[in-house]
Amino acid sequence: MQLDPKDTAPGISALALQPRRFNRAFFATVWALAKPYFMHSEDRWKARGFLLAIIATTLLLVTINLQITDWYNRFYNALQNYDQPGFWKLLGEFALLAFGAIALSVYQTYLSQLLDLRWRRWLTGDYLARYLSAQTYYHMEVFQRGQDNPDQRIADDLNMFSQLTTSLFTGILSSVANLVAFVGLLWVLSSKVVIPWGGVEHHIPGFLVWVALIYAVAWTWVAAKVGNPLIWLNFNQQRLQADFRFSLVRLRENSEAVAFYGGEHKEQALFTDRFDRVFDNYKRLILRQKRFNWFSSYFSQVAVILPFLAAAAAYFTKAVPLGFLMQVSSAFGNVQSAFAYIAQSYDNFAQWHAVVDRLQGFRRQVATLETLHQNEVQIKRSDLAKDDAAALTVHGLSVLLPNGRPLINQLNLSVMPGEHLLIMGASGAGKSTLLRGLAGIWPFGQGQVAMPAGAHTLFLPQRPYLPLGSLRDVLLYPQAANTTADDILLEILAQVGLPALGDMLDAIEPWPQILSLGEQQRIAVARIMLQQPQLVFMDEATSALDEPSEQALYQLIFTLMPSMTVVSVGHRATLRALHERRLVLADAQLTETP
Repeated sequence: MQLDPKDTAPGISALALQPRRFNRAFFATVWALAKPYFMHSEDRWKARGFLLAIIATTLLLVTINLQITDWYNRFYNALQNYDQPGFWKLLGEFALLAFGAIALSVYQTYLSQLLDLRWRRWLTGDYLARYLSAQTYYHMEVFQRGQDNPDQRIADDLNMFSQLTTSLFTGILSSVANLVAFVGLLWVLSSKVVIPWGGVEHHIPGFLVWVALIYAVAWTWVAAKVGNPLIWLNFNQQRLQADFRFSLVRLRENSEAVAFYGGEHKEQALFTDRFDRVFDNYKRLILRQKRFNWFSSYFSQVAVILPFLAAAAAYFTKAVPLGFLMQVSSAFGNVQSAFAYIAQSYDNFAQWHAVVDRLQGFRRQVATLETLHQNEVQIKRSDLAKDDAAALTVHGLSVLLPNGRPLINQLNLSVMPGEHLLIMGASGAGKSTLLRGLAGIWPFGQGQVAMPAGAHTLFLPQRPYLPLGSLRDVLLYPQAANTTADDILLEILAQVGLPALGDMLDAIEPWPQILSLGEQQRIAVARIMLQQPQLVFMDEATSALDEPSEQALYQLIFTLMPSMTVVSVGHRATLRALHERRLVLADAQLTETP
């Protein structure tokens, strides 16, 4: 396929401009995407049952179409012979055939949609599990940024993949079945077709079959030539649409910050730029679609009259009756449609190819990150020996940047239950990355981190995560018991300085926008009190609070949970008095200081 520079939209990556072909590698990818559901999933037997039912209804529909083709012959002959009793009898026969065709068509669609729905549910669960396992979602954003909008892969592309695969499979199956059923009939009918040439009538074995085949080959070649750019135009349309939608979501999530900055004109410029890319690519898409529709409509209309042209000489010499002509038309239409199915549906195939490419890119990124997590993570987490009284031990811990530059060199550390440890250092020294290494989400480095078996830990970032849902859901996230009594929740809200929220426990609001950062950090402290972990890591988790409030919250958790170990990261000098142990990070070394 040669790429047309006029079809290239701004901002399209070189990867997106690579040729897309329906080759063995593509269909191997399709099978790799479909195989887990039909071969290994817990739903595989029902999936196979639906698939067999779809195949059965398709074959029965082809059988009825074959009978209707024969009906055309008898019906139009009855009309030509003014056979009124035969006319009414054949109308009754057609009613039965039509009812059967309608019923089978309805159930074929229904079964296909059920299969689509169940397949999408399984695919979504499978992709979500892999996306969320081993912090893949986090590593994808931090280390592997080549995959755009993974949310759209899961939300939209999986749905399109299941629908298009089922639809195109059914169409190809129907085409093959029609070809097998009708090609023999059309070959036999061709024996009565004559081609007058040079004053002599010629008979060509299987003439109508060859006409249908040659015509379909020409149609398919033109469709591929004209329609191939639709693959990557559809690919980029999905990507650009997702980019535009994501920018709008980002504004909603950061509406207050944008309002404070007065950044509306910048956001407007960003939205306009991203929508212009959507517009330009879609304009190229519809122009290419228009060109494709010109050729497709021309070929489909000419296909209607081809059988009449081919059989006209035999009819006008009265060698065959009108019914034969109509039967030829029906049989030719079925064979020609079977041969030309790919050409007729090339725009759907193009969209399917784009979806498969995007899902394959997503799977490749996930597999790369899974390999990274399995093979490259050298920071090992283990359980402490039963006779070890420590709450946390670190041995030979080195934390690196992705480029290999060390942030921490050979750290050895032991923290006892109930101890309060403060880690200080200049901004950018690597304090937060050290906590990521201790949490097991940072893959670059080596060493060992050990905690008591079954120890409940909690890591609090500077900006707490507030999930969608009610205030109750926000407080209990992620591990507190859902059965926690309202009295306890109200008491804890009062203790952390948020008594005014007590009557909003079941209110569903955009909490990140409603609550200030300081209030969100108080929510995070409330989670400590609800979950009561043995070990808490606080990464500047109270930085948005004034110093008296910060001190009061630390004293609160120290008093209520005296045996809990706290490891804090912070800059404020006031934190020094709240922690009996202090480490300073400088030049990749942690030094204990009084």
